[in-house]
Amino acid sequence: MGLAPESGIRGRFRVYVRDEAKTIALRQLAEGGPQAVSVNAIAKELGMSGPALYRYFAGRDALFTELVTDAYLDLTAAVAAAVAPEADSDTGSDTGPKAGPGPRERLRDFAAAYRGWATAQPHRYRLLFAAPFPGYDAHAEELVAAAQRLMAVLDGVLAGLPGDEGPAGLGAGFDAWARGRAPEGAAPATTLRGLVTWSRLHGLVRLEIEGNYASMGLDPGVLFESEVAALLRTPVTGA
Repeated sequence: MGLAPESGIRGRFRVYVRDEAKTIALRQLAEGGPQAVSVNAIAKELGMSGPALYRYFAGRDALFTELVTDAYLDLTAAVAAAVAPEADSDTGSDTGPKAGPGPRERLRDFAAAYRGWATAQPHRYRLLFAAPFPGYDAHAEELVAAAQRLMAVLDGVLAGLPGDEGPAGLGAGFDAWARGRAPEGAAPATTLRGLVTWSRLHGLVRLEIEGNYASMGLDPGVLFESEVAALLRTPVTGA
């Protein structure tokens, strides 16, 4: 849980210190992974003692939770911007407003933005799907909510594709999970389609950022584009 905000000059200084601390932590993360993130080293670079930094973050767990939440927000913003329908505009001709991208184009744009964000900052992407250290609660309420906002963007894209069935053969357990996770008014089948689609994209991206494809002498971009093309030809359904 974050600490209470303050107003005025003190509040602005607080925001500054917190932002600087997170910037330093991200640099440490990029250079050496989660184990390289040191509260004492961050405090020293900021010109304060380690205990003093705890006035700005409740502890190491709280610092990492903000880093993870920020990463989710940034990734969600990136994919949401990529799939946002183009605003209708008067073209000044008889052709009328310009049409926005179709659902298949939006899925392609989502996938490209997702991969682009992850490969540009793999240290942040790894934070989203692995606990940074033993004992860290990676299922905290705010992290679950942030993950659901990301998935909601993908679900919104998939809802525009043909078919209203979920993936075949998953069974009652997955159906119950989807009913509990689907936003109000959304089809649980779409939530399941989102889960399977994301699993395919995430697997490709994670193998790429860990260097698995490069070590095999393979071009990860070609593999990714091929998989996205397959998704566009046969969207994940029960058919």
